[in-house]
Amino acid sequence: MKAIVITSPGEPELLQLQEVEDPEIKDDEVLIKVEATALNKGDIYQRKGLYPPPKGASLYPGLECSGTIESVGRNVSRWKVGDQVCALLAGGGYAEKVAAPAGQVLPVPPGVSLKDSACLPEVACTVWSTVFMKSRLSSGETFLIHGGSSGIGTFAIQMAKHQGARVFITAGSEEKLAACKNLGADLCINYKKEDFAARVKQETEGRGVDVILDSVGAPYLQKNLDSLNVDGRLFIIGALSGMAAEINLSSLFARRLTIQASTLRGRNPEDKEIIVKEVEKNVWPAIMEGKVTPVVYKYFPLCEAAEAHGLMESSKHIGKILLFP
Repeated sequence: MKAIVITSPGEPELLQLQEVEDPEIKDDEVLIKVEATALNKGDIYQRKGLYPPPKGASLYPGLECSGTIESVGRNVSRWKVGDQVCALLAGGGYAEKVAAPAGQVLPVPPGVSLKDSACLPEVACTVWSTVFMKSRLSSGETFLIHGGSSGIGTFAIQMAKHQGARVFITAGSEEKLAACKNLGADLCINYKKEDFAARVKQETEGRGVDVILDSVGAPYLQKNLDSLNVDGRLFIIGALSGMAAEINLSSLFARRLTIQASTLRGRNPEDKEIIVKEVEKNVWPAIMEGKVTPVVYKYFPLCEAAEAHGLMESSKHIGKILLFP
């Protein structure tokens, strides 16, 4: 098969389409003929040598995919050859075929094309596990998303609105703010022109929001804490702008704040299977009802993975970027 190989850590041009061995599946895995895969920030970090695959995972990038099952392991009962599915991966999506644990596979939701379903597993599992399973966002609460126009952001806006939350977002251009507004965001803040913490306090009559989903990291940490309501929850899923920060602990004590952080890729298969089951139970119905839809910015052939990475790093996109073999 053909796959994108990171020939050495560095720039996008080091991604090369090469002929490689087909993956071999384990007893609890399925082999998927890939229809499409979606880009994630983790792919960028892996290409740069900063985010190696977990032990035993494919060395090729790609954290999610869609496609048709070609074969199943001897212990797999739910899936059969010919099923159209999408899957959460620890790697290997940038290829014509990929092995996936059966417990991390999902049916393609009715109303979503096989190709577009590739952009659902990573965002759905990330948002549901962090915002709802861990941070317990509930109807009537207020939710702030940094990077509202990202793949995570565009999905989180829709899911939070569907669950009855009031949604605030930050983004860096009028085009991105408008896109978030169209998806249902109640308040769109241009972080380049406004202090988001001040605006949040103004819009909530000084209380702050109940949950924040952040991928910026260190520079936002204290401002995020300042933006939280009593019993507020901050969940950090990335550190795009820095890892080290100093905070004033008094804000945590006074308002009983919670800080959590996690990545999805490094979690064990048992954890991922639990999350995938919860996503199918709670998120898939919203997609099937048309309440949550994939937001795809552009499609690239697999051989143009370098160009796709360049687009993601430019931050000009809104939603997801897909590759197809």
